[in-house]
Amino acid sequence: MAFRSGFATLVGRPNVGKSSLVNRLVGTNVAITSSRPQTTRAAVRAIRHTADSQLVLVDTPGLHRPRTLLGERTNARAEAALADVDVVGLVIAADAPVGPGDRHVAALVGGVATPCVLVVNKTDTVERERVDAQRASAEAQLGRFAATVTCSARTGDGIDALAAALEAQLPAGPRYYPEDMVTDEPDTVLAAELVREQLLRVARDELPHSIAVTVEELDPDPDHPPSAVLRLLVDIHVERPSQRPIVLGRGGATLKAAVTAARLELEVRLARPVFLQTRVRVERNWQRRPRALDRLGL
Repeated sequence: MAFRSGFATLVGRPNVGKSSLVNRLVGTNVAITSSRPQTTRAAVRAIRHTADSQLVLVDTPGLHRPRTLLGERTNARAEAALADVDVVGLVIAADAPVGPGDRHVAALVGGVATPCVLVVNKTDTVERERVDAQRASAEAQLGRFAATVTCSARTGDGIDALAAALEAQLPAGPRYYPEDMVTDEPDTVLAAELVREQLLRVARDELPHSIAVTVEELDPDPDHPPSAVLRLLVDIHVERPSQRPIVLGRGGATLKAAVTAARLELEVRLARPVFLQTRVRVERNWQRRPRALDRLGL
């Protein structure tokens, strides 16, 4: 059989588990996850390697009714991916009825010629009869699909079937990435996402959703050996002065816990020591200001 390679994107309304599915398919945590909707803001590429194929997964933001310019931009990124890939996975949740959000996403998918696989995720949360009913309901309401897969990103059940369904739609092609690469994201982007993920975990209930994280390398030196300490400046942006102490926590404990966890994970992923210098900055109403979003890379 010819070697298959190509690009896939998983789309759906917020919080259906797209990023968790991407991580399962790749076999490691590439995309950040959180129980909060709209955690994913940028398209992240993750790479699944097998002996017969290379599947490049584009994790996109959840499609939703935008309330800010940031929401409009994240929607635009997700919609743009539909026509730029070889196959689309339309993800719905097994534990929630098919609703207007799912139908809206399905209509967008139906507007492009890209083959689509229906993915019913979170099957571990409901009984088998409800999964089957959800699958039938979705197939009846959301259109025609190249295949339908039921799976659980949390347990891994059905993930091999999902991979096979996506890979079946790929054309014959070369390896686009080396076999040891699981993402092409720069170290600075990876660090920013890990810090934001850990902040959401450490202070999920108190933390404002309107935080952004940017990272730049301190004193970059191309002659440094790969084992040298990677020194990064981490800026955490909030919209109002009152949000700054929430990010810091009492005595700086919240920020310290999040940054320490992010640093340890980053060191494992990069196989080198990392130093993170952090600042919390106020960028007023950044979600609604085009220039602020441009500066933040959003």
